[in-house]
Amino acid sequence: MRPTARLKAKRSPLAEKGSVKAVFGLGNPGRTYALTRHNVGFEVIDLYRKVHDLGGKGRIESSALLFSSGGLLLVKPMTFMNESGLAVRGVLSKYDICPADALIVYDDLDLPMGKVKILGAGGAGTHKGMGSILDALNTEAIPRLKIGIEVAQRTKTGRDFVLDRFTPKEWLQVLPALETAVEAIDLFRSTGIDAVMTRFNRRAGSVVEP
Repeated sequence: MRPTARLKAKRSPLAEKGSVKAVFGLGNPGRTYALTRHNVGFEVIDLYRKVHDLGGKGRIESSALLFSSGGLLLVKPMTFMNESGLAVRGVLSKYDICPADALIVYDDLDLPMGKVKILGAGGAGTHKGMGSILDALNTEAIPRLKIGIEVAQRTKTGRDFVLDRFTPKEWLQVLPALETAVEAIDLFRSTGIDAVMTRFNRRAGSVVEP
């Protein structure tokens, strides 16, 4: 059972009329993968909806589960991780959203558990989901927020480790990162990735690079 979030909702400025932004939380659909380390992107979407009291079941569009909040789309790709790019490209195309107005949230095995790293562009590293997105969009200029899931001296291989569930101790480490992600989404919603990187540059427990 995951710990209860301490973050309280703050009123978010409405997006300008006609403008839409999208936040994609990456993960794998289905109960088999629920609450696994590879699904922290899904967890961020769920926490954002809980903090802001956004009800409803969402809707399926472009191989993704979408939730709307004003000028913000909260998206969970339903394509499975390695084909996330299909859903991301479909949603961005349908709603005429440029990559700079999209934020990808996902786990990072190259970051220690609970650390946060925010970038405005860059490669995919070893993350197959992000790699699929960059291939589908044919650009690396898309903002991303990465949440660290690595632990010292783990015995499982990368694939087995990311598809396993968080331990209770790990939940205590990763929950503040999920809360930070919710705050970052609020700022991204009203401004852009540059402001997000500036705001969280010196936040304790975060690693933010231009």
